[in-house]
Amino acid sequence: MGRILRRLSTTLFLSFLLGLPALDACVQAAPAVREIRIAVPDLSAGAQPSGNGVVDVLREQRILEKEFAADGIEVRWNFFKGAGPAINESLANGQVDFAFLGDLGAIIGKSNGLDTRLLTALTRNARMYLAVLPGSGIRTLGDLKGKRVAVFRGTAYQLSFDAALASQGLQERDLQVISLDASAANAALAAKQIDATWAGAGLIVLRQRGVAELPLNTDNLGGAGSVQSVLIGNGAFVDGHPELTARLVRAQQQAVAWLRNGENKQAYIELVSRLASYPPGLLQTDLADANFSERFSATLDQGFLAQLQASVDLALRQRLIRKGFDVQGWVDDRFLRQAVGQQSQ
Repeated sequence: MGRILRRLSTTLFLSFLLGLPALDACVQAAPAVREIRIAVPDLSAGAQPSGNGVVDVLREQRILEKEFAADGIEVRWNFFKGAGPAINESLANGQVDFAFLGDLGAIIGKSNGLDTRLLTALTRNARMYLAVLPGSGIRTLGDLKGKRVAVFRGTAYQLSFDAALASQGLQERDLQVISLDASAANAALAAKQIDATWAGAGLIVLRQRGVAELPLNTDNLGGAGSVQSVLIGNGAFVDGHPELTARLVRAQQQAVAWLRNGENKQAYIELVSRLASYPPGLLQTDLADANFSERFSATLDQGFLAQLQASVDLALRQRLIRKGFDVQGWVDDRFLRQAVGQQSQ
């Protein structure tokens, strides 16, 4: 009986603080939850999955599992090689409660009518690279005109590439763009079936193996094309279980705090290298000058939201989505504000 009363007290307190639905609705909904289903794009190059960033820290330290263990709620991680398109399909089918997702995947889902809530930022200004055939003479994006370039369409990589092209007055139609996931694109470049590909730090491996050159990255473009990622929630779950949503966001802040501690930078690099089967030195090269305090801030600040709005507008102009929307209306940061407030106390 004492456990039930404590749960009622917690629910009432959260309802009062966050302006959540009536107490009886929260109490009735919570016992029905036996698992929380989380979707993540699988960025691993090996047999075990990896989502990089906050995801790998959460899983390694079992932060969410510990948060919900006493309630008998299982945390089920679902990793998708199909990235954003596959995750949006699962959201549409009611098979996912939360998703850690790159900007374009989340934007496409929202534009297509999925009822999702933008809960926190995850990563900002992640660097992207252009890989080309050795000796190709390609040094700038302008040199790609008419060339065969592989990009994983429907994902943050495509939006990143389009933003990079736009910064140089170019569009996809100026090139021969082929949709391939990262593994297929790397294999195609190594086999000289394409001229170039655009992706993340994994391309450093191709340079190390001597099968590609990396003439530029988003830093050389003043940040144009850098990638953001977000945590979104299924609207039905967020509305039906606000207490659980609040607890998940609060628990996530433990991983965020660990990441933003500069003393953990090398430990993070070693963690992701192990989980994602990345060669030694890959992440060390990519993240050598990265400011983790900035990169992993969860705050939905105006700068971050302005970048997301610019991404929505670009996606609409490039016809990656059919309908634009106001990012401010997507934001549901009450849980994050509460979590940050509790951390500062």
